[in-house]
Amino acid sequence: MVAAGSGERLGADRPKAFVVLAGRPMIEWSILALRPVVDHVVVALPDGFQAPEGTAGAPGAATRSGSVRSALAAAPLGDPILVHDAARPLVTAELARRCLGALEGVDGAIAAASMTDTIKEAGEDGLVCATLDRSRLWAVQTPQVFRREALARALDVPDAELETATDDAWLVERAGGRIRVVSSSPANLKVTTRRDLRIAEEALRERC
Repeated sequence: MVAAGSGERLGADRPKAFVVLAGRPMIEWSILALRPVVDHVVVALPDGFQAPEGTAGAPGAATRSGSVRSALAAAPLGDPILVHDAARPLVTAELARRCLGALEGVDGAIAAASMTDTIKEAGEDGLVCATLDRSRLWAVQTPQVFRREALARALDVPDAELETATDDAWLVERAGGRIRVVSSSPANLKVTTRRDLRIAEEALRERC
C-alpha cells in the first residue's frame, strides 16, 4: 500500500492517506476493502507516521515507485504482489480479485478505465498533430498485481530511473514484462483535490 504522498493539493495538514474521510483515515478504507483478498499488508509510510493496526510499515521514498520498492523489500515472501494507492479509497475486493484472476500467463494485471473522451495529441505549439483511437486507450488505476520476480526486477534500477516512472506497470513493461488490462470504472477515483474528497466521502457513506 503506497501511502507516503503529501496532502498538499488537498490543502491538508497531513499526508493524504491520513486525511479523515467519512469518519476514518483514508488509508483504512482501502485496507478494509482488500483484507479479504490479501494475506499481508505493508504500508509505505511518510516520516513520523505509524502503520495502521494489523499492517506492517516500511519507509516511504521520494518517488512513488521508490516507496513500492521499499514496501516490497519489507513484505513477506510470497507471490503474487498487489500494489494499491491509498489515495483510491473506493477500491473493492471484487476488483482486486479480478486483477488477481487475470494474472495467468502474464507478468502483471492492472485495473484501468476505458477512455470515453476524444483524445488528441498536440505539440508544444498547441497544434493538434493526431487524434488517437480511444477504443485502444485506458486510464490506469490501482490495484496492480504482479509476479513478485517481475516486479522486483523492474524496481531494481537507480533512483533516477524510478523518478521517470508513471506507474509500476510501465517499469515492468520496460523490463520486458507482459501486462494485461482489467476493466474498471471511473468510480475507482484517485483523491487529489477537495472535490475528489467530497465525492469519495459521499460514495463511502452511501456504501455504508
